[in-house]
Amino acid sequence: MSVDAYSFGRIRIGGTDYTSDVLVFPERVRDRWRRREGHDLCIEDLAEVLANPPALLVVGTGYHGNMRVSQETIAALRSRGIDVKVCCTGDAVQELNRLQREAARVVAALHLTC
Repeated sequence: MSVDAYSFGRIRIGGTDYTSDVLVFPERVRDRWRRREGHDLCIEDLAEVLANPPALLVVGTGYHGNMRVSQETIAALRSRGIDVKVCCTGDAVQELNRLQREAARVVAALHLTC
């Protein structure tokens, strides 16, 4: 699913608006995605992603990039064969849309604020 538009606190995917953090899978969107520690992403927060691992996970760290992704989380994902790209959510949206045109299975974890 491609992202139609993103602004602080709001994202439109496939014509539907969301105002909470989302996981974007090729076939669906999981809204109201929460992290155990709020602005810190840990591997446990990605259990739904790990149930059917993508080739690549794009992580959007927020409008200003305030969500932290530890090196331990990145290493845990890579040890499962998942490549990881971490950037501000605006850049993550552009990257997700670009990568979805390629053959690899891509999933995004997007923080919409901060």
